Amino acid sequence: MATAQTFTGTGAKAASAAKLDSAVFAVEIKNHELLKLAYEAYLANGRGNLAVTRTRGLISGGGRKPWRQKGTGRARIGSSRAPHWRGGGVVFGPTGTENYSLHVPVQAKRQALRQALSQAAAEKRILVLEDLTLKDAKTAALAALLAKLGAARQTLLVVDHKSEELLRASRNLQNVKLVQAAYVNVYDTVNADHLIFTSAALQQVTERLAGKPKQDKGGEQS
Repeated sequence: MATAQTFTGTGAKAASAAKLDSAVFAVEIKNHELLKLAYEAYLANGRGNLAVTRTRGLISGGGRKPWRQKGTGRARIGSSRAPHWRGGGVVFGPTGTENYSLHVPVQAKRQALRQALSQAAAEKRILVLEDLTLKDAKTAALAALLAKLGAARQTLLVVDHKSEELLRASRNLQNVKLVQAAYVNVYDTVNADHLIFTSAALQQVTERLAGKPKQDKGGEQS
């Protein structure tokens, strides 16, 4: 069974390491395409659809023929807003109604997440906090705690509940992302240099991904 280094709420090293469920944190990665698909689906489903181009019918002007139909020796043209003219409309451009989202089945998402967590566990990127309680919600206090844990780079902080104190303390730390256990996803897991779970959050993630009887309390992301 895999283990993760465990610390107390003050950053001191705990007496024993946390045990990680093999069904979640020791999965053999046989399908790298599944991991890639879940990663790309997260990006695609968060993509904004803001690009809109105007067709010739949406551009003002062009109601008069530039020249008469016959007798000029030039090609006939009905409007100066034709797509092949400068200043004309755009053909086959984005309309703002495109759907870029990718659907990944729930079981496939969970398996991809197991693979991502197993990779993180194998690379010793997972740390466990027995408790995480900030009395005064100070950013400096959370930064000092993370420094004790050696989490100086991109850090994913996974908690069972986002308290107001944790939100205020973490929102000004550029390298820290706070997420609830129910919303852990492949994208954040792969990109994080350190994954710090509270003991309660680790239990929730394990129950969700190991097929334990407890029902999910929150939604899932790609």
